[in-house]
Amino acid sequence: MKSSMAARRLSRNGFTGFPLKGSPRWCVLPSKVIAFVILLWIFVLPVQATAHEDTTSIGIDEKLGEFVPLDLVLNGEDGTPVRLRELVDRPTIIGLIYFACPNVCPRLIAGMGSVLSKVKADPNTDYRALTISFDENDTPEIAREKKHAYMNLVPKDFPETSWRFLTADAQTIHDLTDAVGFRFVRDGNEFKHAVALIILSPEGKIVRYLYGDEFLPFDLKMALLEASEGRVGTTAAKALLYCFSYDPAGKKYVFNIMRIYGTAITVFAVIFFIFLMRRGRKGPGDG
Repeated sequence: MKSSMAARRLSRNGFTGFPLKGSPRWCVLPSKVIAFVILLWIFVLPVQATAHEDTTSIGIDEKLGEFVPLDLVLNGEDGTPVRLRELVDRPTIIGLIYFACPNVCPRLIAGMGSVLSKVKADPNTDYRALTISFDENDTPEIAREKKHAYMNLVPKDFPETSWRFLTADAQTIHDLTDAVGFRFVRDGNEFKHAVALIILSPEGKIVRYLYGDEFLPFDLKMALLEASEGRVGTTAAKALLYCFSYDPAGKKYVFNIMRIYGTAITVFAVIFFIFLMRRGRKGPGDG
């Protein structure tokens, strides 16, 4: 009789469920909680999945402190094979692109040329820049043409050996991009990929990622200093990448409203769920 009356009181207070004998009162879930969990599953999870979908195949998995394989052999602009170890003999700036790219890659290369012409460092001794194609179909001839065009962005006395334009075969490209955490996918005749510079120490250690296609001379100077000392820097811009995602169609980074929306809804859902559970623990007769 008493249990029947208690059940009716729970029902009037919005509680449903059948607790096991001896279980605490808060194990009886309110119907509102059950409904809320169902709505969360229907609406929030698809949003989070959509927001995450664009990052599963393209992007950068930072591997700060790890080393690139310096025994990799690439092709110079003149077609001569060159071992990566021969190039990474000082702080090194790597820009991964493909030469047929219609939008983002030219901006990245232009950004490299712009910052190289402004940074207070000696290209003969303080650093070397490597523009490396991740398209195995690119040839040294194409690389040579691109280098001839972009060398106009740096001073005339800038040594050509300090900014190399390189190509490689598919296996070498895979090994290099995997080592630096650079993920990309082919999309017809083009590629979907992230945009960043990767800074290496003279020993081949990854010390910094600089995101985007425009760079401040101070940021590059600090990254080169860290690289010269073998110190691994932090990527402050990495946190911003959660709010922005790469748009393959527009070839640029855009504010990811779906990801922010999904995160906000999830946080709210967790807080609200905790509130309902705490309320449920008090029981119908508690203050």
